[in-house]
Amino acid sequence: MEVEKMDENEWKYHGEGNQSLVVSHCQRCVVLRFLKSPPNQNKTPEEILHHLQNIVDFGKHVMKQFFGENYVHHGEIIQLPLDFVRQLCLKIQPERPECRCDKDMDTLSGYAMCLPNLTRLQPFRLAEHRPILCIEIKPKCGFIPFSSHVSQEIKHKVCRYCMHQHLKVANGKWKRPSKYCPLDLFSGNKQRMHFALKSLLQEAQNNLKIFKNGELIYGCKDDQDCVSDWNELARHLKPFFFPSNGLVSGPHCTRTIVKELIHVITMALLSSTDTCRAGDMKTVPISQGRSYCEASAFNKELVRNGKHKLESSGLPRGCLLYKTLQAQMLDMLDIEGLYPLYSRVEQYLEEFPEERSTLQIDGPYNEAFYEKLLDLSLEDDGTVAFALTKVQQYRIAMTAKDCSIMIALSPCLQDECSEQRPVVLTSKSRFIFSVSVLDLDLKPYESIPHQYKLDGEIVNYYLKNVQAKEDPVMSNLFKENEDCTLVLHKV
Repeated sequence: MEVEKMDENEWKYHGEGNQSLVVSHCQRCVVLRFLKSPPNQNKTPEEILHHLQNIVDFGKHVMKQFFGENYVHHGEIIQLPLDFVRQLCLKIQPERPECRCDKDMDTLSGYAMCLPNLTRLQPFRLAEHRPILCIEIKPKCGFIPFSSHVSQEIKHKVCRYCMHQHLKVANGKWKRPSKYCPLDLFSGNKQRMHFALKSLLQEAQNNLKIFKNGELIYGCKDDQDCVSDWNELARHLKPFFFPSNGLVSGPHCTRTIVKELIHVITMALLSSTDTCRAGDMKTVPISQGRSYCEASAFNKELVRNGKHKLESSGLPRGCLLYKTLQAQMLDMLDIEGLYPLYSRVEQYLEEFPEERSTLQIDGPYNEAFYEKLLDLSLEDDGTVAFALTKVQQYRIAMTAKDCSIMIALSPCLQDECSEQRPVVLTSKSRFIFSVSVLDLDLKPYESIPHQYKLDGEIVNYYLKNVQAKEDPVMSNLFKENEDCTLVLHKV
């Protein structure tokens, strides 16, 4: 791709995270990712190149082993003319959210990552001038901790996401807690998955976005309060799901279209679009721990209706949700069991700082790094090697807990679906689709103390301000349901 021959006006602001900023091309299915840094803390071009190379290598040699060839797009590093980069920076600066402007886009090195635009079908063909719908979901952690190192029993009952929601609302990040629970989405049970997706659509926060032809049409642009306008969303989606325009307008139309959308997302998430075997990783038994969260709104509704059992159908082994959950469950010790091992590594590095590169804490993320992750033993022999393996597995798990799944959909006629692409059907339409995974940068080694502190804050806030109020209510519900059951029995 000859980026230097493209005018900077052909690129637009696409979004950004804590460490990088992304722009996409208006016509081509590519994005450029630039690193960011605080003002006056610019890294050297060599440091930028090394950082980007680590990201590419980690995706190529590690995460592809977990997720499979078709799901991971690691990209490549390119070098751009500095004048082009500076002009591009000036163009997109007014579009950046104010809360993101505390860091500057790298305009000094000229290095960037070139990646496919995952809001489009993958693999993309220039001849495909079709309307494209893309749903981005950040599913978060899909299991309850099963580690014996957990000190608070509530962590064996309520998932991290549901507890964290209350702390985020208290801190003013969101105005309302979401009804979404990751365990419902990861259950494989279609009823629970539909409820989870509907909850995401009601309170998208930063866990769901919808794009049409690459443009964001639904969801938060940044950390802010989202207004869920289903009628406006239905207006965008109607041509995709009801192309003949034969459906009446009004609330019924909106509900029907949203229901069709949820069905399509569910079927795409349960599909397997990668026939490759995902590496040699021995799987962590998903049966470990509880398969539902007591704080789930779906679970609470069952209790109110006198039912006490959540069905978990299980995920197909080839689907991306299953592979994501497997990677997440490399967090076998929980942060409470992991933190002492992190401290062991830290103590060793204080005595032998020159060993940091030998331990591959900062890379290189190659085949040798991946091989060390294959040991799932939990028998601590007191060595630094054991501690480091668990630390690196935890970093992989944290990466998988924070990744995004991209589902790109394009309507097709029956005679157009002969090309070897997966297809999902609705009542009036059929879609070819692709599923990809995004945001796979390895979580920093230095973030572990923060995670340990945050875990304590989340649990303590929930115990003090939420569970104490909810326990009497749920206890009464159980008692009422038991009374109802007794009345119905013959004496």
